[in-house]
Amino acid sequence: MKKIALSLIVLLLIGITLSAQDRTIVGKVTSADDGSSVPGVNVVLKGTTTGSVTDGQGNYLIHVPAKGGTLVFSFIGFTTQEIAIGISNRIDVVMSLDIQQLSEVVVTGYGIQRGLQGKVAGVQIRGNSSLRKKDMAAPSPSKYGLRGYGEYETRPHQNTEEYDGIQENIFHDPLKNPLSTFSIDVDAASYSNIRRFITGGQRPPKDAVRIEEMINYFDYEYVQPKGDDPFSINTEISTAPWNPKHKLVHIGLQGKNIPKENLPPSNLVFLIDVSGSMSDENKLPLLKTSFKMLVEQLREQDRIAIVVYAGAAGLVLPSTSGAHKRTIIDALDKLEAGGSTAGGAGIKLAYAIAKENFQKEGNNRVILATDGDFNVGESSNGGMERLIEAKREEGVFLTALGFGMGNYKDSKMETLADKGNGNYFYIDSILEAQKALVNEFGGTLFTIAKDVKLQIEFNPARVKAYRLIGYENRLLRDEDFNDDKKDAGELGSGHSVTALYEIIPVGVESEFSKVDDLKYQKTNVEKTASASKEIMTVKFRYKKPSGSVSKLIVHPLVDENTSIAETSDNFRWSAAVAGFGMLLRDSEYVTDFKYEDVLQLAQGARGKDENGYRVEFLNMVKSLNMLAARK
Repeated sequence: MKKIALSLIVLLLIGITLSAQDRTIVGKVTSADDGSSVPGVNVVLKGTTTGSVTDGQGNYLIHVPAKGGTLVFSFIGFTTQEIAIGISNRIDVVMSLDIQQLSEVVVTGYGIQRGLQGKVAGVQIRGNSSLRKKDMAAPSPSKYGLRGYGEYETRPHQNTEEYDGIQENIFHDPLKNPLSTFSIDVDAASYSNIRRFITGGQRPPKDAVRIEEMINYFDYEYVQPKGDDPFSINTEISTAPWNPKHKLVHIGLQGKNIPKENLPPSNLVFLIDVSGSMSDENKLPLLKTSFKMLVEQLREQDRIAIVVYAGAAGLVLPSTSGAHKRTIIDALDKLEAGGSTAGGAGIKLAYAIAKENFQKEGNNRVILATDGDFNVGESSNGGMERLIEAKREEGVFLTALGFGMGNYKDSKMETLADKGNGNYFYIDSILEAQKALVNEFGGTLFTIAKDVKLQIEFNPARVKAYRLIGYENRLLRDEDFNDDKKDAGELGSGHSVTALYEIIPVGVESEFSKVDDLKYQKTNVEKTASASKEIMTVKFRYKKPSGSVSKLIVHPLVDENTSIAETSDNFRWSAAVAGFGMLLRDSEYVTDFKYEDVLQLAQGARGKDENGYRVEFLNMVKSLNMLAARK
């Protein structure tokens, strides 16, 4: 009896102890439509501020009281679900598409309209007076790391976002224009920015859509380089999915992946905008959390300084070893927003600190984090260009991280990164910070080849016309290809770059704007061109990170008449993303191509998708497809 009584007491004590502890609930969220994972779903313990968000594979983890409660699962385009917590510590959820919700959203360019009187963060609302403004408030993004969480801010806001105009590349006759020359672009800001619009129920502005950045947001399974060159070259050609008469050429570069322990030491300067415009939760708070993630990647030999700017610029933390992570994080925690924006002064001070701690054989870089809203000091794009161009010659590169919405200055951020021998990311969530600053740490911060240029010569005996898809802001003059003084794009460790050309083969009837025949000279096609199977020759130039003389690589391409079904996942995925980008831009070249066609092409080319980025893309296409179907 004593043993039984003792056992009961022990069980009772264990029960009391467990009831006082939190439980951890895990699970996976999938779509009822096709069973795919749904990343970015908001998971909240009802009636509390406790929340989580699904990762790229649709998985989530949330800590809840042992007594249980109710979990609320919500995501735009899906029906919100409430599920009571039972005895199981795993709750998997299947979410159904909400057609009615999407049909109520009226796309109006920079904002949406739906039923409530008043304005909400650039979103015009009308109708249902029973819905209170506080009911529209989004959960705190600092707790959940949500995407698109600025959409429901309750104060009136005038949208002043700025994007450079883009004129879509047209078809060219290779007899009149035999060469196409451009700089590579590894930036990915456009993709995460348009994702912010779409997850907020809006169609992005056309000029926010840079197709090359959408394509290059994704990893591709290119082979690693084996020779002395720091990248491998991969080419394919098949039918253009949006026009069966045309061909599509896929060109891919894969940068050499250098293990983190073998990367050179870093001399980094965080240049952080703490002006009043950065006070929103999706700006400075998200910025600080993002930089903390980067700090955790640093080694003892790496060093970081922190410069801030508002009404004036100042040094918050002198250059500090990565071994002192707590010191760096404490400095970040103390930052607060307020004042006007002296961007020019901040950049000058950051470069001065970088030069003071220069690592001759290392990675010297300023990392600018801002919404781009410079309004005091050196504020013009031209002035910023000249400032940063002068500093890059001293060996200090620049990475630009964009935050926020409503007053975001995309055009200025892109200019700064392009001229600073660096890259540009738009950080709309903790997940995007994880991708840019942790998963792709080496590629983001460590350059393995600079001034990388491509020049393609088309064989007029086989190509009637050609056009480059995207890269409108990266076009170079033909003479720039051999000019080593001409700046071009950089390739980071492990990064890939993909470019696509649409081609009209000789003998195909297809309309495009032609140039008149020349009066004073004639162009003859060589007999060797007619005899050759080559459709084009791709030439590459690059320099080593500290070099001043470029190296030339030549790579001819032969059309083997491969069907699109026999192409690689790389080919079909990049084609699907390009097609989606052209639809967003209302391109004249995809008149018979629809969102359903994008989905069909992309669903069979997902590949491994270890981080769930491709599933996320499919969900975005589905959302816009439903919106288009309800118009």
